[in-house]
Amino acid sequence: GERTVSTRRVYSGRVLGLRVDTVELPSGKQTQREIVEHGGCAIIVPIDDQGNVLLVRQYRKAVERELLEVPAGGVEPGEDPAQCSARELEEETGYRAERIEPVGGFFSSPGFCTEYMHLFLATGLSPASAHPKPDDENIEVVPVPLSHIPQLIASGEICDAKSVAGLLLVLSLRQIRTKR
Repeated sequence: GERTVSTRRVYSGRVLGLRVDTVELPSGKQTQREIVEHGGCAIIVPIDDQGNVLLVRQYRKAVERELLEVPAGGVEPGEDPAQCSARELEEETGYRAERIEPVGGFFSSPGFCTEYMHLFLATGLSPASAHPKPDDENIEVVPVPLSHIPQLIASGEICDAKSVAGLLLVLSLRQIRTKR
């Protein structure tokens, strides 16, 4: 491993923080690591009774384009990731789920970021009576047949890592379950 010699906080914001760690390598040499601190994220793959995945299309300023993604959102401090997934599903799609099942998770970019993404499968969907849309997000819900997902990933229409990984994990899980 790498022993942390010192830490310097560079930025602390609403969504993330940035620190620079001076570390000692096993060889004894010292170097610096720039670390983005993020509290984690809940990712939801919502599948309706017709076999559609409810994806969301939204503009992402960092890449200056609209992306087709699975619903997701940041886990608040002290919040249970499953509760976060239910909240984000309702906020972003207007649906509630009868069942929210943990499927696993993964680090988004462990080379420089602490963010861990908790993955959930949401089924038994029904419209929420009234859902609070975040005022800082402009989101369009896009139902996509589950069978179209591999082609949308292969073509690059679905191109963010959390959506690709989350959808492929859920597809794999469904294949395993149907083979039993």
